[in-house]
Formats: sequence, C-alpha cells, structure tokens
Amino acid sequence: MITAVDHVLLAAPPGSEERLRAYYVGVLGMTEIPKPPVLAARGGCWFQAGPVQLHLGMEEDFRPAKKAHPGLRVTAIERYGARLAAHGARVEWDENLPGYKRFYSYDPVGNRLEFLEPVG
Repeated sequence: MITAVDHVLLAAPPGSEERLRAYYVGVLGMTEIPKPPVLAARGGCWFQAGPVQLHLGMEEDFRPAKKAHPGLRVTAIERYGARLAAHGARVEWDENLPGYKRFYSYDPVGNRLEFLEPVG
C-alpha cells in the first residue's frame, strides 16, 4: 500500500548545480540535503522543506517538460509569490482551480513548479 510520496525527481542539464542551488535554496527557501556518496558522484542535488523533497538529477540530453510538474503546497501564497518575484523568478498566477490560489514558476533550467494554497 502506498502511504506517501518520498520525493519528486526533476531533471536538469549537467553542470547546472550552482544555478539550481541559488534558486531552490536562495529563492524558494529550501535546504540542500546531502546525497549518499555513491549517488553524489553522478552530480545533481537534493533539497528539502519540511517533509517535501525535490531531487534534481543530471540528464545529458535535458529538455524541460512542458506540462509535468510537482505541485507544492504553501502558506501565505501571496507573500510567497512576492518573494519569488522579488528574486527575479517568473510568477504566473492561475485562477482555474476552484478552492485554491495558485501560481506557476520555473527554475533556472526551465522546470515548471506549481505552488498552491487551499482557500476557505
């Protein structure tokens, strides 16, 4: 039986780790967590905020997905969106999901991320 999502893996081009760290730690406010040594040799980086983990793995022929994305629950979504925008991140608000406030943003390599907060 499935009980939880352990992590979400997103792809990124080789050598993009510093840009990813700047975004996931500096902009989103996540914490980088160490990869096990055998996996660290492959490159990439892992990030965590509370119980949520995003893993970024290196892919030689990387192309960001056009639709696929993680949906991340946040609190104080307006303030969080303003934080991203203040750091120069693209913030696209979308009002098409009843019962939620949400926006999309993109990491430095083009991965789409959805941020949402229930309303009411």
